[in-house]
Amino acid sequence: MNDVKKIALRFRGFLPVVVDIETAGLNCKTDAILEIATIIINYDIHGKLSLQKSNFCHVLPFVGANLDKEALEFNGIDPYQPLRFAVKELDALNEIFIPINKEVAATGCKRAILVGHNPTFDLNFLRAAVKRCDYKHDPFHKFTTFDTATLAGVALGHTVLAVACQKANIAFSTQDAHSALYDATKTAELFCHIVNNFRFC
Repeated sequence: MNDVKKIALRFRGFLPVVVDIETAGLNCKTDAILEIATIIINYDIHGKLSLQKSNFCHVLPFVGANLDKEALEFNGIDPYQPLRFAVKELDALNEIFIPINKEVAATGCKRAILVGHNPTFDLNFLRAAVKRCDYKHDPFHKFTTFDTATLAGVALGHTVLAVACQKANIAFSTQDAHSALYDATKTAELFCHIVNNFRFC
């Protein structure tokens, strides 16, 4: 079996892809997506899961999107700051989905599976954007996810990302948190740590 295709066997034909989304609120139907980060997971040469390919987009609020003041204060994002070089939702979906679809095909997987820390939030926002843009090539399974909060609770005894990373000896900066790319990277490192240290019965 080609090394690149082993990931398909490990997860029953699903390619794990870590996703983190920063938003302007909690309602996936009305509130804007502001950042999307994805990290493709694969086997390294040592037979361990590792971070392979990352992608990141600043996203312009869709027309009519709600921008909750408290959410913006929490994540520190100015949606219309010109140096963000933000792109429209459709362009952002193309930017992140095309490499994932290519990797799904290259690894012999059936679909991608979203890995996230409390991933229902990210999946719901992603699916809302797919619907708004009438996007036809969404690579992700419609409802199945891998939740690192649950996995960390079982494996490390804590569900908070920063604390779980600390317990796994993964460096975590609270100053850099709440950036989609940073949070996705730490979630990916945590996922790999837990899976790589799991022992089958």
